[in-house]
Amino acid sequence: MTDTNATAALRDALTARLSRLPGPAGDAGEVTGLRRLSGGASRETWAFDAGGRRLILRRDPPGAPDPEAMAREAALLAAAAGAGVPVPALVDHGDALLGTPYLIMERLDGETIPRRLLRDARFAEVRPRLARELGTILARLHTLPPDAVPGLPGDDPLSALAAHYEDFAEPRPAVELALRWLDRHRPPATGRRTVVHGDFRNGNLMIDPSGVRGVLDWELAHAGDPAEDLGWLCVKAWRFGSPAPAGGFGTREDLLEGYAAAGGTQPTPEALRWWEVYGTLRWTVLCRHQAERHLSGADPSIEYAVLGRKVCEQEHDLLLALGLTAPATVPDPLDAAGGGVRGGGSAPHDPPGAAALIDAVGAFLVEAEQPDERLRFHARVAASALRIARRELLLGDAHRAAHRERLRALGCADDADLALGIRAGRFDDRMDEAVAAVRASVVDKLTVANPRHLALPG
Repeated sequence: MTDTNATAALRDALTARLSRLPGPAGDAGEVTGLRRLSGGASRETWAFDAGGRRLILRRDPPGAPDPEAMAREAALLAAAAGAGVPVPALVDHGDALLGTPYLIMERLDGETIPRRLLRDARFAEVRPRLARELGTILARLHTLPPDAVPGLPGDDPLSALAAHYEDFAEPRPAVELALRWLDRHRPPATGRRTVVHGDFRNGNLMIDPSGVRGVLDWELAHAGDPAEDLGWLCVKAWRFGSPAPAGGFGTREDLLEGYAAAGGTQPTPEALRWWEVYGTLRWTVLCRHQAERHLSGADPSIEYAVLGRKVCEQEHDLLLALGLTAPATVPDPLDAAGGGVRGGGSAPHDPPGAAALIDAVGAFLVEAEQPDERLRFHARVAASALRIARRELLLGDAHRAAHRERLRALGCADDADLALGIRAGRFDDRMDEAVAAVRASVVDKLTVANPRHLALPG
């Protein structure tokens, strides 16, 4: 079935389903303007109109249905609304009437794209207030006991994350350093367990110039320590280049003041730091998990492929959070490489050469007009992939040689050997040397994947 036919079939199914709902929702009439939105690494998100209402459909990919999780998300929206958390109004949910488990909810006005929220002039007035407001919202959410939503998972977070990482059978030195630190610095248990959103961050918030309109994407909610949500919001990845720790909007103090004023129990600075390091490690593992969907062939995607090369960003952020490295400015190798339109070929091949061809395709992807938002997003991701490939062509041989020498000096055969040595304590008396090797390798990987990331504040 072509994309056009699949969209038409989904539109017809939505129209039929809405017509059977009781009350005003059943008078929606024909579905119009159905389009898939960009983003959403694990679920499809569609926008459409029906009967004068602007709606959102979230559904599982057809090959990976999870009806229990979708039903939990519907229950979470209802419970959160009852606690005073701003969420979209739920219109309908079900198992398979639309081919796979789904939610239909109102489409809120506002903006979710982090860089717009952090830079656009129309949000300048509200930005300084957002960290405190987010603290208030989390305090309301954390009034919900775990049994407010039946079936929420509640495993030990560090053990579960370590098990998820080990599923890849790909030991990574930076991850082992983080696991070692987290295990040795776990904060004392507070005994507090609540509903935890699990992905409360810039990018999952609908915001307009008046403030937060809605908290989105509840699929990772679970029962746990409420400090987890506070730490996750402060993870460096969710600041999107801003120096402000709380989602890029404000200080940790702003966030915690709003949290306490609304009745939340503030974590200690040590506990909050632990959850920030944990959150950074969690995002490292999740990036690798998403990349595996492409690498395994289960779900080939340019987005998932590029996420595989983003893992080193999180490894760098882990070293920053642990105090094992510092921001540094590294020139982009492409700036010095030149090239130009002709980009001379290599005999016997005619110009333009390989590098110039890569540059030409990258420029086309960035500059070509794409009428569809999702296509524009994937075009930008594809252009990023080409820049990564171009840098690796320039630096790959030198980086591989340097990496081999670092491992040889430590008596390691490969990265896995170094990682397992850190885990086993083999380098306890040479930890500075091991950390220096890990740091140098991460810098090399980032110089290829995204050199600008090295300069961002921790």
